[in-house]
Amino acid sequence: MLQNRLLHTARLGVSRRYLSSRAAKVLSAVGLPTDGTPIPGVYDGQWKGSGPEVHSICPATGEKLATVRGGSVEETQRAIAATKEAGKALRAMPAPKRGEVVRQIREALAGKVGELGDLVSLEMGKIKSEGKGEVQEFVDICDYATGLSRSMAGRVLPSERPEHVIYEIPNPLGVVGILSAFNFPVAVYGWNLSIALVTGNSTIWKPAPSTPLASIAVTKLLAPVFERNGLPGSVASLVCGDVDVGKAIVGSSDVDLLSFTGSERVGKEVGKAVQDRFGKPLLELGGNNAVIVDKDADLDLALSAVVFAAVGTAGQRCTTTRRLYLHRSIAKEFLARLIPVYEGSKLPVGDPLNPATLVGPLHTPGAVQAYMKTLNGIKSRGGKVLTKREGPIEDVAGFAEGKGGNFVWPVVVQPTKEDPSWKEETFAPILQVAEFDTLEEAIRLNNDVPQGLSSSLFTNSLDAMGKWLGPEGSDCGITNINVGSSGAEIGAAFGGNKSTGWGRESGGDAWHQYVRWSAATVNYSGKLHLAQGVSFSS
Repeated sequence: MLQNRLLHTARLGVSRRYLSSRAAKVLSAVGLPTDGTPIPGVYDGQWKGSGPEVHSICPATGEKLATVRGGSVEETQRAIAATKEAGKALRAMPAPKRGEVVRQIREALAGKVGELGDLVSLEMGKIKSEGKGEVQEFVDICDYATGLSRSMAGRVLPSERPEHVIYEIPNPLGVVGILSAFNFPVAVYGWNLSIALVTGNSTIWKPAPSTPLASIAVTKLLAPVFERNGLPGSVASLVCGDVDVGKAIVGSSDVDLLSFTGSERVGKEVGKAVQDRFGKPLLELGGNNAVIVDKDADLDLALSAVVFAAVGTAGQRCTTTRRLYLHRSIAKEFLARLIPVYEGSKLPVGDPLNPATLVGPLHTPGAVQAYMKTLNGIKSRGGKVLTKREGPIEDVAGFAEGKGGNFVWPVVVQPTKEDPSWKEETFAPILQVAEFDTLEEAIRLNNDVPQGLSSSLFTNSLDAMGKWLGPEGSDCGITNINVGSSGAEIGAAFGGNKSTGWGRESGGDAWHQYVRWSAATVNYSGKLHLAQGVSFSS
């Protein structure tokens, strides 16, 4: 039961706010205060914070979890300077030694997967298994980065000149700025931090203003690892705060690579600002992702994948399925299976900390408003809502505290063909459905949006698979077959094309973006040979 009253203690002359036992248990498990004391939100080797306050609000209940003292612009600038200085010690450390540091980070995280996962569920709103899975993703990328520290390589190339050799050499960039989003408050930082560290870069992290507690808890967990290994804490600095903090990091010429995860609108401004100072932007922006179910698809497999990808994280993943294209011959049957899942009891809505819950809240009241605006717009333009339940949920079954939360019903809708919602991303569980007659038509529909993050084709046809993966197929960064649009593993590079930003993070060759490359031609012949047969002698 929530206890929102204040305890007035005459002897101390202070007021303390009680947290619900539900929230207090989660915060205390990760070493965060539960008595309402403002929490320092800046770390550059020491904890501080004298800037504007940011507040962590539980999206499932509306309860204020904590107040965080963010950084001022001056503190941010000092943190950037400290991060740059700390990079010298990191670069001097051999790459396999840096990998050992990341391995120790992995061990620290592995011991707190459940506790950190619950904090993600409490503060962000995703369900318990997804919160835990997000922290596990950080653990997994640490495994990957540890191995990478002994295998990342340049290239040795043949020269056309006798007794010459050409090298392509990677070296650290310097400082990596990380501006992460609310929907993955731990994993996105993990992708960037682990790869940045093994490639020899120090980092400065600004989390989303609405999820400061996850970032503080993670930083508190990692700081002792750096200390044990003789590295300054500012090798992985943290500055919570508002837009001014973000602008200071984005605009600093001491931040060599700026990784930004967020909306297309903000990402466009970030990209321009970083490019204007000739920095290196790495953008992970909007995803308006489609799933195509062809006439020969395994409908049971497709159904399970679509439901998870459309409803998981309450539709707040970058890779959430927002568009569903069904071959006309199977559309009626597929919808006859899909709609009852939405309308029945197979998608329990409730407390994200309850293991039985599959649908948690939207992150903010503003997200609820965006959900309603999109729904009302589709209906006003002649579209249909195919599911019986829609809109905000006033009473969440079995979760009395949820009356203050941001819960909505997942819906399936059928907009008109020309509806503008097809080309827009709404961060909510709204699945838009249309039919197609040929695979070529479906691919055109998939590609006919500004975004290009994730896409999936369900088929058993080898020909269809080849078309989907080929030059006339999906133009997205992720082109799955018989797998949903969300839930990517860390082994491959993650990112999208077009207005999604062209950035790549996590596995694969994504590490190439975190280094500066040099081409070096070495002459061991004792004579000067010019390339391309040029002669320059009298």
